[in-house]
Amino acid sequence: MSGTAYELSGPEAAPVLVLIHGLGLNRHTWQWHLPALCARYRVLAYDLYGHGDSAPPPETPSLTLFSEQLRGLLDELSIASCSIAGFSLGGMINRRFAMDHPGRLNALAILNSPHERTPEAQRLVEERAAKTEAGGPGATLDTTLARWFTPDFLSSRADIIASIRQWVLANDPVSYAQCRRVLANGVIELIRPTPAITHPALVMTCENDSGSTPAMAHAIASEIPGSRTLIVPGLQHMGLAEAPDLFTSPLLDFLDETQAR
Repeated sequence: MSGTAYELSGPEAAPVLVLIHGLGLNRHTWQWHLPALCARYRVLAYDLYGHGDSAPPPETPSLTLFSEQLRGLLDELSIASCSIAGFSLGGMINRRFAMDHPGRLNALAILNSPHERTPEAQRLVEERAAKTEAGGPGATLDTTLARWFTPDFLSSRADIIASIRQWVLANDPVSYAQCRRVLANGVIELIRPTPAITHPALVMTCENDSGSTPAMAHAIASEIPGSRTLIVPGLQHMGLAEAPDLFTSPLLDFLDETQAR
């Protein structure tokens, strides 16, 4: 799709797995998972509009815009159907895609993704979005990183933290602020969808993820018949970067089981 940067790897004849990153990040979010995933799947990792090497959003960002970005990319690559793993904002986009294009989806993994919030939690995410609009991607970055990673990881893996900080700061301030509004307000259209999402689904988050809580993961799963929930102990929002194997292994087990049906 014109303007969408992507990488396609893994055996050409294997089932397709699409990976969608979170707010402020890019397709390299999945670098720690690709070797294992590409051994068994044809993996498509791409940058959302306004992120990484992709073009700016062609209109005000919304979950529907990002759903259509993916549909267009699948059409361009002649991919009829796929499974999708989405992290954070990506886990909102793959739910929107499941609602918009159910025939193109085989299964979905929803990782550390928000859902219906309490009024206080909603106020906090809207305040963060407002601070981003006023001060750019760096305005709340230190507090964001402290929410994303455990203190031990922050102090011991300065290399990874520096890379992720650079990814976030590279975002265009206007589109980043707009995308943060999507993260803040887009959950409303995903709550108790009608008709319900009925695809096989794995819902994961971390025990200490304050923005995509275990309660949210259980709520998402309760609205998708037959889905399963897995809570990773001890970690925070970006557990998939801090302890990749704790996500890759259950994701592969889920996908393999889905393919065997």
